[in-house]
Amino acid sequence: MTLREIKPGNRGFLYLNSHPGGCAAVVDELWERTPAPTHTAPADTAPADTARTGPAAADPAAADGPVALIIGSSAGYGLAATVAALRTYGMRGLGIAFEAPETERRTASAGWYRTARAAELAGTDGDFAFLNADAFSAAAKDEALDHLATRYGKVDYLVYSVAAPRRTDPGTGEVHHSVIKPLGSAYRAKTLQFDGDTPLVGSLELAPAADPERDATVQVMGGADWKLWIDALTDRGLVRDGFHTVALTYVGSDLTAPIYRAGTIGAAKRHLEDTARRLQQDLAPLGGRAHTVVAGAAVTQASTAIPSIALYTSLLHAVLGDGFQSTAQQATALWQQLTGAAPLQLDEEQRIRLDGWEMDDKVQAAVHERWAAATTDTLPELADTAWFRAQVGRLYGWDVPGTDYTAPAETTVPWPTVD
Repeated sequence: MTLREIKPGNRGFLYLNSHPGGCAAVVDELWERTPAPTHTAPADTAPADTARTGPAAADPAAADGPVALIIGSSAGYGLAATVAALRTYGMRGLGIAFEAPETERRTASAGWYRTARAAELAGTDGDFAFLNADAFSAAAKDEALDHLATRYGKVDYLVYSVAAPRRTDPGTGEVHHSVIKPLGSAYRAKTLQFDGDTPLVGSLELAPAADPERDATVQVMGGADWKLWIDALTDRGLVRDGFHTVALTYVGSDLTAPIYRAGTIGAAKRHLEDTARRLQQDLAPLGGRAHTVVAGAAVTQASTAIPSIALYTSLLHAVLGDGFQSTAQQATALWQQLTGAAPLQLDEEQRIRLDGWEMDDKVQAAVHERWAAATTDTLPELADTAWFRAQVGRLYGWDVPGTDYTAPAETTVPWPTVD
C-alpha cells in the first residue's frame, strides 16, 4: 500500500502525475452516463445491410453475449466504447492498452488507473480482460489472439482506437515518428494558451512537413497496424460470421483543416479510410465488414496536442452547450449501429458518421463567427475556456467534483489480471 500526496505537476496541457481517485471517478461517471442493459433485441425491421447473424443479434444482456476486441481501451473513444460494450451489451472479450506503471517519482499513467476501475465495474461475473501491451508489436497480437482463441473461439467485433506518437514496424524493426504539421505550405492560426489560469489567444506558425515526415505519420496513424490485426485474426480463423471492425477517424471543421485533414494527420486518416475499403473486400467472403467511424470533437490526450484544436473545441462547446455530445453518447450510438439496433449512418465514402451534431451548418457558422472575433479580450464571452481547462485536467484525474485532492491517495493499483 502506497499513500502519496499528489500534485498535478502540469506544464500547460501535459500533466506529469495522475490522480487514482479522480481517474476512477471519471470512469464511474462514464459508466453512469452509458445506458444500462435494455433486455431488448434489435428490431426485426432493421435494413438488410445492417442485419446481424452472430450473437450480437440476440439479447444484448445475454450471458453468452458477443465477443469484442478493443484496441486502445484506456482513453478517449476507446474507453467509451469499452464501457458501453460492458455496461449496455455485457460483452465478453479483451481490451488492449499500453500504460505506464507507478515509479518512485511519478504515479501510474491515467489510463492505468482508468483500466483498473473499468475492470472493477465489469464485475467478477463478467468475462472481459485487459492486456497492457504495445498493440503495434507482434508479441501483443500473439498474446491477445491466444487469449481470445482459448477463451472464446471467435470474435464478433474489433474496435481500433489507437493514438500514439511512434510505431515500430514489426516486420522491419524501423521506428516511425509521427508529426503534426501542415502539408504544402506553412500553417498560421490562432491558438488557445493559458498564462497560469488566464486564457489567452496566441498565434502559431508551423512549417510544412517534408515527405518523409508525412510518410512516417501515415505509418504510425494510418491503417497499417489495423490491417495487421485483421490479418492475424483471419489467419487464426478467429473471425465469426457477421464480424464487424471499425477504426476511429475525424473530419472536423475547415477552420482546423490545414493542420488536420489537409495536414500529416489527414494523410494518415485517408490511409486509414482506404484501408477500411480494402478490408471490406477481404472480409466480405467471410461475412464480415469494415468501416471507419467519423467521431465528433472531444477533449482527449491526443487532441490537446493538435494546434488550434483547443480554441476550436472551446468555441464549439460555447455554441452547443448541452448539445455537445460526450464520448459516452457517441459510443452508445456506435454500438447501436454495430449491433443492428439502429441502421448504419453512412456517408458517400462509406464512413459511419457520429458527428452530425458538430458539422451542422448553423453550428459551424456560429463557430466561424466566434473564431474570427476571438481575441484575449473577447474570449470570456465567446469561448468556454473554463470547461476546456477542466476537461484537460479530468484526462489525468484532476478537477473531478467529489474527489478529495488534499488527502493522500493510494497510488499502487494493480493491473487487472488476464486469466
